[in-house]
Amino acid sequence: MTDFGASRPRALIIRPMTPDLWPSLEELFGPKGASNGCWCMYWRVGPAYGRRPRGENRAALRALVEEGPPPGLIAFLDGRPVGWCQMTPRSDLPWLDRGPRAPRIDAAPVWSLSCFYIHRNYRRQGLALALIHEAVRIAQSRGIRMLEAYPIDMDAPRGTTNPFTGVASSFRKAGFVEVARRPPARVVMRLDLSRRESAGVRDPRTPAKPPE
Repeated sequence: MTDFGASRPRALIIRPMTPDLWPSLEELFGPKGASNGCWCMYWRVGPAYGRRPRGENRAALRALVEEGPPPGLIAFLDGRPVGWCQMTPRSDLPWLDRGPRAPRIDAAPVWSLSCFYIHRNYRRQGLALALIHEAVRIAQSRGIRMLEAYPIDMDAPRGTTNPFTGVASSFRKAGFVEVARRPPARVVMRLDLSRRESAGVRDPRTPAKPPE
């Protein structure tokens, strides 16, 4: 869990999505779902996602939460749910391999940060970057070797104004590097945690130890 409340006037807490937090996710997404009625199941079920009732997608996500392990992270600002990030093994998201947006680079067992949702009243406040940083911290604590993401490059010509997979600039700030681009605005980015560990890279939010 990340808590920025000690150093900021507003307390930001990010937690793995466990069953006890399901009501908070429902509050964040709203009764009809998040952006475009989303319940964060598209990469799991593909086009069938849009053909079946939203309530079925909602129930499917809840079942994943109940079954565990947590399929993502939820952010709270001053106690109110304000952001979501899906964090799962890429192997749990088979539809990533079915289209041109996120080509598989190799057979590495990566974990994917595939979807984000920030409440409209709290966007452009750095919440997505905070979710990415917490995902990195959790991945390191679990021994995950590689994180992957599929953000939009907002500086390139693009065919969407809904960057639900994240924004490339946020991932760059967190240390991710581009490994593929197809089509032009769709970027595949990775963070090799094994290299970070061997290089002694620390979380930028952790104060450095004073010299002895």
